[in-house]
Amino acid sequence: MSSMFDVVVVGAGPGGIASAAIAAEAGLRVCLIDDNRGPGGQIWRGMRPQSNTKRPHAREFIDWNERLGGTTCTMWADTQVIDYLAPNTLRVERDGESCDVSYRKLIIATGARERFLPFPGWTLPGVTGAGGLQALVKSGLEVAEKRVVVAGTGPLLLAIAAGLRDAGAKVLAIYEQSPTSRLINLSLTLLSHPGKIVEGIGYALTLRGIPYRTGCWVTSAEGSTHLTQVTVTNGRTRWTHDCDYLASGFHLVPNLELPLLLGCAISDGYVKTSEFQQSSVPDVACVGEVTGIGGLDKALLEGEIAGWFAAGRENKARELSRRLRKFQDFAHRLDQAFALRSELRNLCQPETIVCRCEDIAFSSLQRCTSWREAKLHTRCGMGACQGRICGPQTEFLFDWRSVSVRPPIYPASVSSVAGRPDTARGASETLEHV
Repeated sequence: MSSMFDVVVVGAGPGGIASAAIAAEAGLRVCLIDDNRGPGGQIWRGMRPQSNTKRPHAREFIDWNERLGGTTCTMWADTQVIDYLAPNTLRVERDGESCDVSYRKLIIATGARERFLPFPGWTLPGVTGAGGLQALVKSGLEVAEKRVVVAGTGPLLLAIAAGLRDAGAKVLAIYEQSPTSRLINLSLTLLSHPGKIVEGIGYALTLRGIPYRTGCWVTSAEGSTHLTQVTVTNGRTRWTHDCDYLASGFHLVPNLELPLLLGCAISDGYVKTSEFQQSSVPDVACVGEVTGIGGLDKALLEGEIAGWFAAGRENKARELSRRLRKFQDFAHRLDQAFALRSELRNLCQPETIVCRCEDIAFSSLQRCTSWREAKLHTRCGMGACQGRICGPQTEFLFDWRSVSVRPPIYPASVSSVAGRPDTARGASETLEHV
């Protein structure tokens, strides 16, 4: 069986919530789909309507959550889009049950994931993604008195370190691989973003006393059964930290699997969109990190634009679109400021694992000449994550590009994959409104 909506929004982060709320307020029948238990995405993960308003961005979450809750929007949580069956029809799955959902307009707000880079010891227990450790702490991981090194690149390092300190962790140092000169250039851009300046001052106050060093990166992690020590360099000298956790993340990578499956045009690594957030595919809009890594304000504004356009309010969408340029410019400057330095390509040893799903070592990949050849000869990218981790790594290490996306986008049951559009198991009654 299938369900029909005026607007389907995939991804319940800030951009998706804004899109769904605006469209539903306009009287459209809207379905918001997300693979988490509740709305919010990574930035609002773990927040509730009664959240402490002193938490970063809590006020925005409360306001938008109230707007969404005041509509008739249908929310399908713990649900993944696994396939694009036909024009304006998606297949979704939850707990092995699937159904097909049709739409007149589709808004993709699938966000981004962390970029990981391999180095000796990066697979040791205790070495996590920076955002990954943040998510674990928000989910209840106890880090009080644990010694943590935060390293990698991107503005999220400060937010993550602040959250860890608030949770009682002993943050030993924050290491940013980007040089100081790039960060100075980026800081000049913040003059037109006073909210980000205030946010930065808040992090600085929270992190006072913790060393923050630029132009530095982790070269290895050591330990027999779990992490005990990390080695750091500035390109000239090396030093070590005894620690319990290494939170290492190298900015973000947009989740483009669904846009690529639908055939959306990509430019410079992001979905190419019009002034109304419309992609190259008719009736498909994209908002948030899939159009550029630019933070909360950009995602919310793009979500509003897409929501108004879906509701037929082109004048309102155009009015908001005029404000978008400075946020798009900021996203571009972020990419420039936190571009990965070439030294990071030289960290792997022959035995360093690159593809964790299939245990493929760096030396095996060195014999390949393309992403396709690596998949055929080593199974790199063929595991459960389907290249979401090793794909961006090999793109950076070898300049390989993925040439296709095939369904299912996520691991799915055989019945969900094999069922015809009119006989797939489940229906809207199975994927409950929550």
